[in-house]
This record gives sequence, C-alpha cells and structure tokens, in this order.
Amino acid sequence: MLRDIGLTRLDAAAEYRKLPWEQKFTMRSPMRIPIYQIDSFSDRVFAGNPAAVCPLESWLETEVMQAIAAENNLSETAFFIANGDAYDIRWFTPKAEIDLAGHPTLATAHAIFTEIEPGRSSALFNTKLGDVLSVVEDDGVLIMDFPARPPAPAEGIDEMAEALGARPAHFLAARDAFAVFGSEEELRALSPDMGRLIEFTFLGTIATAPGDEVDFVSRFFAPRHGIPEDPVTGSTHCELIPYWADRLGKTTLHARQISERGGDLYCEYLGERVKIGGRAATFMRGKIEL
Repeated sequence: MLRDIGLTRLDAAAEYRKLPWEQKFTMRSPMRIPIYQIDSFSDRVFAGNPAAVCPLESWLETEVMQAIAAENNLSETAFFIANGDAYDIRWFTPKAEIDLAGHPTLATAHAIFTEIEPGRSSALFNTKLGDVLSVVEDDGVLIMDFPARPPAPAEGIDEMAEALGARPAHFLAARDAFAVFGSEEELRALSPDMGRLIEFTFLGTIATAPGDEVDFVSRFFAPRHGIPEDPVTGSTHCELIPYWADRLGKTTLHARQISERGGDLYCEYLGERVKIGGRAATFMRGKIEL
C-alpha cells in the first residue's frame, strides 16, 4: 500500500516523525498509567510537599511526560522505569524537566515500598546526570543519599534584596541562589516579588536562617518553573546541609522548611554526599487515561 501512494517505509517513518507529538499520541492505542500522589516530608496527608509518581514500563516521549506534569500542576511529577534491580528516574515541574529533585524521589521510594513492592526497604535510582541516588527505609523514615552542592559567595546581593523585599546578610549560589538571613522571624516575614525572581537565571532561590527550634529553617521560590513557593524541597538541602554543617560545626542537623504546609528533614553531612531523611504519606492512587 505504501508503494501505491508513492511512499517507501522510510518515507512514511520520516513523515510520522514530523507530526506534532499531540497528533502522534492520538494515533496510539489507549493507555492507562498508574499514578500515586504522595505527601513527602510528612507523616500525614495535607502536609509536607505533594508529588505525583508514575511508574512506566518504558519511557514516554519527553513532551508527553511534560504535559502530564503540567496537567498534575504539582511542584514535581516523577516518572520511573525498572532497570535490573534499580530504577531510572526523571523529574518534571509544570514547566520543565530538572536534573535533581528530592521530595518526588522520596515519594517514589514510598510508592515502591508500600504500593508496588511491599516489604522492600531500599532502592537505587539512576539519574540523567549519571549519578546514583539511594533511598533506605529505617523505622518509617526514608533516608536519601544525594550529592552535596556547597554554595559559594556570589554577586547580586542588591538585586536579590530588591526581589526578596529584605536584604540578606550573605548571598551565595550553587544550582540555586542562596540568601542567608539573621533570624527565623526575618525569613517568615519575606514577601518576594515573583516577577523580579523570574529574572534570575538560577533554578530557584533559597532563603535560609538559623531556626528557633531546629538547626536551620528555609524557604524556596522557583517561579521560573511554575512554583512560586515550594512547600518542602529535598534537593535544596544538597546546598543547605554543607553550608549549615560548616557554619554550626556539626554534621547531623534537624531542618524545617517553613512554608504554609511545612515539613521536617533529618540531615547528615558526609563531605561529597548528604543524607536527607523524612516520612511520607499516600494521599491518592489512580490511573491516567491517555
């Protein structure tokens, strides 16, 4: 038939590849994808940071995973596939794929341990960066092993002060902008200008201070990626833990993210790696129909 319409198989394949992904997707057979919504860094629902978790048999097109993340409209959606005894994992905000994410990794491990492979208590995740992340369950706490990303002094404190509405005592940067304030009270009072924060090229902006009841507190703003303020952010602690471990002279730390939902993180500094621990609770189980 292809010859009858003047096309070879290669021609037909080339024409198919040119189609918009939405049109290609509608030409497929119907698909159902499991989805779990997990509240990370909390032992109960309606607290911590919600993440969507989607186990796949094979990777979908990147555009499709991005569209699902946008439809979920949570700070991150994690997709993963089995790879031997480990898993390959990818994370998407509503706006873009990102290279590292903590709370959806915690959520993915929770879904595996409680829903997909009950009784399992450890998992390895391969990332697109080539790193391997481990998560181990210990008495109900999920402990993630992530790379450390110590922040370094940076320029732009005046611009950051205007964006945050208050002047930090110190300004540093790694993956994210990193603004250090003198007290938890100052941090709680911040009311950032999201329009100004979008102008920075960092993934997001960490604001942090010594805690009143814990070692340190933080907030995280990422409007460039559709997240005005993230409830609880695991990956920012790859930067926070080295900074506060050095400043406080201790390697075991109790952290709290003081967003409206809030969450507690149990941290350890290991030099090139950090451990980030927290609990999780399942809010929803369902199917995506495409």
